[in-house]
Amino acid sequence: MDISITVNGEAERHDVEPRTLLVQYLREACRLTGTKVGCDTSSCGACTVLLDGESVKSCTMLAVQADGRAVTTIEGLAPDDGLHPVQAAFQANHALQCGFCTAGMVMATVSLLDEIAEPTERDVRLGLEGNLCRCTGYHNIVEAVLAAADARHA
Repeated sequence: MDISITVNGEAERHDVEPRTLLVQYLREACRLTGTKVGCDTSSCGACTVLLDGESVKSCTMLAVQADGRAVTTIEGLAPDDGLHPVQAAFQANHALQCGFCTAGMVMATVSLLDEIAEPTERDVRLGLEGNLCRCTGYHNIVEAVLAAADARHA
């Protein structure tokens, strides 16, 4: 099937098999490897991207379902001259270790903060429950999300 998806603001058009997952499309056809394949079962959230501004797990969606829509990956989040405020908050609060889950966590955070401008710690923990990290214990991740929310209002 011939599909057209706007990826990180750029028009992408590719012929794909109908069974191609969105995560495969992004990594293989678009050559954007920031979106990770973690569990292949939608449990870990490492594949989280924004679809028309809302977070989705790209391992649970077919690329053809995104035809005509806009996808933002971690590569398209930051401005050319620096980091997105959520990325900066993750860096400043040491909210990563190995980094494998980080792109998915950041993308889920962007979506969460678009939905809840001033989240509580509980909001953050509930909002990110579909994203798993095996390294950090989540404390610094939660702190980073709260710091990013505060930075948006500063």
